[in-house]
Amino acid sequence: MIGDAARPVCAYLYDPGVLADRLSAVRAALPAGAGVYYAVKANSHPALLEAAVAVADGLEVASGGELVKAVAAGARRIVFGGPAKTDAELLAAVAAGATVNVESAWELARLDALADRPVDICLRVNRATSPLSGSHTMTGAPTAFGIDEDALPRVLVAARRARRLRLRGLHLHAVSNNLDAAAHARFAADCVAYTDTVLPGADVVNIGGGLGVDYTGGDAFDLGVFAARVPADPRLVVEVGRYVAAPAGRYAAEVLDLKRSHGHWFALLRGGTHHFRLPAAWGYDHPFTVHPVDGWPYDLPRPEVRGVPVTAAGELCTPRDILCREQPVDVLRVGDVLVFDLAGAYGYEVSHHDFLSHPVPQVLLRSR
Repeated sequence: MIGDAARPVCAYLYDPGVLADRLSAVRAALPAGAGVYYAVKANSHPALLEAAVAVADGLEVASGGELVKAVAAGARRIVFGGPAKTDAELLAAVAAGATVNVESAWELARLDALADRPVDICLRVNRATSPLSGSHTMTGAPTAFGIDEDALPRVLVAARRARRLRLRGLHLHAVSNNLDAAAHARFAADCVAYTDTVLPGADVVNIGGGLGVDYTGGDAFDLGVFAARVPADPRLVVEVGRYVAAPAGRYAAEVLDLKRSHGHWFALLRGGTHHFRLPAAWGYDHPFTVHPVDGWPYDLPRPEVRGVPVTAAGELCTPRDILCREQPVDVLRVGDVLVFDLAGAYGYEVSHHDFLSHPVPQVLLRSR
């Protein structure tokens, strides 16, 4: 696909089929009857949403804008989560027939007052402890997410008394980017036991997402281990994003200059953290591969380096615009393209696109 990109190359390369295959694998790992929802926040490109809708039970959204995209994609079912929902978003969720993951007592009261028809809900709980580790913790700590356990009994009473709301179960998402599959299966079993304790007869045990991706390549979430140990409970629901979307995308950026500074080599790219912010936000070095480009349009010697470590830096006027530090290269020339794999989730979506008003990257799609 890189050969189809405009020059200088700056593009996201998406393969919707990879996302569909990963969703299918997650479905196969879960017990029969369990629900699989694609988390739109990971990547909301229409082609990826189309692929997700064809395989998943539905889409999970966290804003009114994502809800519009989910409806446009033809999602069979929609789950609406996230804190700080506006009245307009709640009304839109009701109109779309979405299940709402309620985040607080006040949100519960507002939703019941606004709804003009029955609405399925789950209560999101911020439990006292978190049984999982990951890059971001949503529960077991002071966060903006969910209902504290000590307040849950009062909210359960209010939910049962609500005029329009149908309490279906609990939402227990705990962490983002967990790599321990056995621990994730134990977490699922714990969620089932916890739900049966605080809400007997619940129809839904939503464990959220959190299936992880190791961007540096040292580890992997073992879906086979998860499948072997996850409880055989058809009430389980997962909202998976990063695990299925990250391998479905790559970020490609052309080398515009090679520069030595204070004893270190820098490859300056047409692109950077305004397109792919995750490495800078998380403080890690995202590995790249070199895609050689043989054409050379200048009647000038072509700059190159051989056998040295190179830092991949972007085009922004900040020293924090770094995608990878000190990665060794055999040969790298101006005009070659660096390709960053596992860039399909939380890449362009979480980046500061308008900083310096550079052109946006192309999007190229692989078709099967």
